[in-house]
Amino acid sequence: MSNKLIAAQERKSALRAAEGPRHQAESSGSVDSSPKFFSEFSFTDIMDATRHFYPSLKIGEESSQRIYKGVLHGTVVAVKVIFADGLEGSSEYRQEVGVLSRLRHPNIVTLIGACPEIHTIIYEYLPNGSLEDRLCCQNNSSPLPWQTRIRIAAELCSALIFLHSQRIVHGHLKPSNILLDANFISKLSDFGTCYAIPTITSPAVSSRIIFPKGTFAYFDPEFQTAVEPTPQLDVYSFGIILLRLLTGKGAWGITSEVRRALDNGSLKSLLDTSAGDWPYLQALQLTHIALRCTEVSRKNRPDLESEVLRVLEPIRASCRRLPMGSHFRDDQVPPYFICPIFQASSNQRSKTDNKLSHDFSLTRPR
Repeated sequence: MSNKLIAAQERKSALRAAEGPRHQAESSGSVDSSPKFFSEFSFTDIMDATRHFYPSLKIGEESSQRIYKGVLHGTVVAVKVIFADGLEGSSEYRQEVGVLSRLRHPNIVTLIGACPEIHTIIYEYLPNGSLEDRLCCQNNSSPLPWQTRIRIAAELCSALIFLHSQRIVHGHLKPSNILLDANFISKLSDFGTCYAIPTITSPAVSSRIIFPKGTFAYFDPEFQTAVEPTPQLDVYSFGIILLRLLTGKGAWGITSEVRRALDNGSLKSLLDTSAGDWPYLQALQLTHIALRCTEVSRKNRPDLESEVLRVLEPIRASCRRLPMGSHFRDDQVPPYFICPIFQASSNQRSKTDNKLSHDFSLTRPR
């Protein structure tokens, strides 16, 4: 079968799938009268933006959705079409639009608008694809440097802390849902299957059975037997992602492999060398916090704000002061481990030593 025929069939399939929700809405005659905090676009707008779902514009696909690059009213955007049938597709669409329309954070993808006719969501376009793409060096892209990986981990941690403060658990955290902009700033996406954190005043919510929808390798093993979601669901997934950033390895069995390396004293050989020369002390520190995040029992996992971010942020700040490609020596104590008073004293002593050396050079006979 020729490539043109395959493309034509794929395009026809996308159009047919998109038409389903549109016909359902028309036949039911229902009109969503809830307040809107985003722009609404028409079916025609979406068709024009994606050139009728032209196959070469497709930039992502999962079982129930496809994502296209498009141009909408002169702006380059990402167009996500949810193809799930019936109530499931409608629920996922409403939930994602509802959540993102009220969230604003520098590391959460920005909602531009939606098309209720065909369950389509329009986001900002992020040209560097997903973290999964970059970890796999898709399309022969360069590996992410270790400094960028540490920054992405800190950004993701910050986004999750914000989400949890809004009583939302992402629940589907994995590298393919972490997108990267032109400057490799990370943005968390895919909120169609997120969970509301139950409150004391809403027993009806907390008592219902919730079926896990995440990817198994990133999924909290304790949640499979629990009734309600908690932020610890995301903490576990975050730990797996942090281990992948450190090692470059796949998610399956990664915790066991890293624990063995620590026990054998061979962690250094497990670090992803394509990221550059990892500073060993910092990598060891991040490994320990990642393994704590992936403890089987939730009660043994750290709190993201008071424990994990307090480890990540000083390391990230130190990375900012280093030129790309440089690194700490393995025997060099990171500056954030040193008392600020001692640092000031050391800096002053260094300046004095330099001045004395300069003065001596001026008085030395030539």
